[in-house]
Amino acid sequence: MHKRYARFSNFKQRSTAEKAPWIDNRSPWVHVRLAVMKNLRYPDFKQTSTHEGLWIEGPWIKAKVATMASGQTQSGGGLKSRVSDSLGNGENVSKPCQERRLKEALHLVELMVQQNIQAPISTYACLLKGCTRRKALAEGRRVHALIVQRGLDSNIILGNALVNMYAKCGSVLDARQVFDSMPEHDVFSWTTVISAYASHSQGEEAINLYQQMQQTGILPNRVSFVVVLKACARIPALKQGKQVHSDIIKSGFESDVIVGNTLVDMYAKCGCIERALLVFNNMHKRDVVSWNAMIAGYAQQSLVKEALGLYGNMKEECVQPNNVTYVVLLKACASVAALEIGKQLHSDIIKSGFESNVIIENALVDMYAKCGCIEDARQIFNNMHERDVVSLTAMIAGYAQQGLGKEALALYKQMKQEGVQPNSVTYVVLLKACASLAALEQGKQLHSDIIKSGFHSDVIVGNTLVDMYAKCLCLEDARRVFNNMHQRNVVSWNAMIAGYAQHGLGKDALALLERMQRENIKPNQVTYVSVLSACSHSGIVDKGRHLFDSMRRDHGVAPTMDHYACMVDLLGRAGRLADAEDFIVKMPIQPNAVVWMTLLGAARNHCHLEIGRRAFDCVVKLEPENAAAYVLLSNIYEAVGRRDEVAKLRKEMNDAGVKKVPGCSWIEVGNQVHAFVAGDASHPQSKEIRAELDRLVGLMKEVGYMPDLSFVLHDVDDEKKENALFGHSEKLAISFGLISTPPGTPIRIKKNLRICGDCHNATKIISKLVKREIIARDANRVHHFTDGFCSCGDYW
Repeated sequence: MHKRYARFSNFKQRSTAEKAPWIDNRSPWVHVRLAVMKNLRYPDFKQTSTHEGLWIEGPWIKAKVATMASGQTQSGGGLKSRVSDSLGNGENVSKPCQERRLKEALHLVELMVQQNIQAPISTYACLLKGCTRRKALAEGRRVHALIVQRGLDSNIILGNALVNMYAKCGSVLDARQVFDSMPEHDVFSWTTVISAYASHSQGEEAINLYQQMQQTGILPNRVSFVVVLKACARIPALKQGKQVHSDIIKSGFESDVIVGNTLVDMYAKCGCIERALLVFNNMHKRDVVSWNAMIAGYAQQSLVKEALGLYGNMKEECVQPNNVTYVVLLKACASVAALEIGKQLHSDIIKSGFESNVIIENALVDMYAKCGCIEDARQIFNNMHERDVVSLTAMIAGYAQQGLGKEALALYKQMKQEGVQPNSVTYVVLLKACASLAALEQGKQLHSDIIKSGFHSDVIVGNTLVDMYAKCLCLEDARRVFNNMHQRNVVSWNAMIAGYAQHGLGKDALALLERMQRENIKPNQVTYVSVLSACSHSGIVDKGRHLFDSMRRDHGVAPTMDHYACMVDLLGRAGRLADAEDFIVKMPIQPNAVVWMTLLGAARNHCHLEIGRRAFDCVVKLEPENAAAYVLLSNIYEAVGRRDEVAKLRKEMNDAGVKKVPGCSWIEVGNQVHAFVAGDASHPQSKEIRAELDRLVGLMKEVGYMPDLSFVLHDVDDEKKENALFGHSEKLAISFGLISTPPGTPIRIKKNLRICGDCHNATKIISKLVKREIIARDANRVHHFTDGFCSCGDYW
């Protein structure tokens, strides 16, 4: 071997064992470099050029390669001298780096290393800066190898640059390994590695490193404080944030506007709005970022009036709002459906000249949609000069939130036609739309698109798929998705438990809860709502009571109103109405209308007039326009033969201007969702549907079916009541399904209200007559009707 390169003969061993243990000595780049160094005088350039293009980029390199390959190499120091003249000062490296010709710059330095020319440290720093800017991890590793090869890895400047490069390129592990191998650290070293952890959602480790930095006697700088405060905000870690605040005061950085802004922000995000305001008020200088941080703090706490008041103060102090200001305020309006305030903001946006900003337009679409003004949202959407995936997703979400699933799915088709690639949020919104409509086939098509797009491994998308399949009455598919998930969080488990609960599979829900705990996933409030609901729908009373008692005592989960409502439902369904009422009276928090409605529903199921009347009185005090309460009480009166009271209640309802929510049912046939309301005759196949329904009614009466007229609220004769019953939306949807799908296939429908007792009884009979499984999801649960029986066991 030529003596000039003898010192690199054991490069593979030294670089991997002594210098940089995380560099893969089996990589093609290392093998190519070693092969070239072994026979540099007569290299096979054609062969080596096929490995990552190491020798062919840049006109100067190509010329040099041509000269060397043709045997015109200069002996002695001639070539070295000319190369040194061209590269030694590093200028030819910095220029291509600055011009984003990173590979060319890297190849130049590699050539210098071949010729044993020592490049200045600034050259390697320049290369690392270029790798960092372009997030070019592979090239960054090559620069790292050159630094190790030259024995410069102990240089603190290059060490800091390497930590920064690996962190910004997403490799926190490499950043930490470089940091740990450095013989010395300065404040920049510590700050860079702290930032690496903070920016990758590892706040606890970031805070630990900050504390270690102080223990070594290195004082934080402004950037250090900003980085660690952001880490505290993300966790959130209020106690540690307060300690950092104390360190900031001691260090004299409290008056720094950037540090002050960040303090206003970890306090607001940690829920300490008073402390955030105190810091804000004490700031000597406040810029638009300061105001935005404080406004966002109020908005995050749903204190919209306070946020808007601060916005007014901001304008009074002649601080010009920017797009962030308006986006934060629009989101705040959207969260509480503050339409009028949102409209005023829209006016201010136009006056300020921000109306064509795509980010603000997206926020406006979202605000109008969430405030129920879907037409205004669509108008802004249609007039946008530029639409991106966020715009389309916001509009799709608006349709989905307003229950307009058809429109949401139609816009998704348009999105694909326009070549806009959906993101994970788009798919989550669309899956929720399918779930709301029980649109199984379209949900399956979305699942296929998700797999093609590579989003199936996204945990949030996976959770929504589980929920969609469960709500689309396909529990087996929900279970399959859940079991195949590579990563699960508490939401994943909750979605599957909720699926079991909706289908009345209480034992399966309890078994999954036990499995969840065995895998060290801590149940949260949502978990217990689903489990208690499962116990309620399955009549598992004692276990349900035990879970309710233990959730706070053993697991530290405080009961919410939803948990109390579940317990009332659990006791009420089991016929223990007195216990349920006593439970409400002893609640440590004031019961809401939902709790009393739950008791009223139980009273309806068990025809308990006295408790039903008391529950009704409590409901109408809290929600005077709750039509469902009038319906349930009238059902009780009808069931116990008190028709005079039904007429009085009907008059009370009319006098109060209370309107009954119309029943609506949906069924998906031929990849299209069809909707029916009670007495609907608007469907194109209305005559065929009615004929099929008449046929079914005749067959049912032959086997003993008697319509239950107590479920008709109108004060009319029995014949008209019977006709009204036969026009219930679920009966129409089932009849349409029977004439529109092949014999033997399951029929899946969804209803917005609780299925009435007459429809429940009729559907059991129909399932036996037509020899089909009928799966119905109502406001309470999922019913599987097969061969004359329902999975709920008439317990719903």
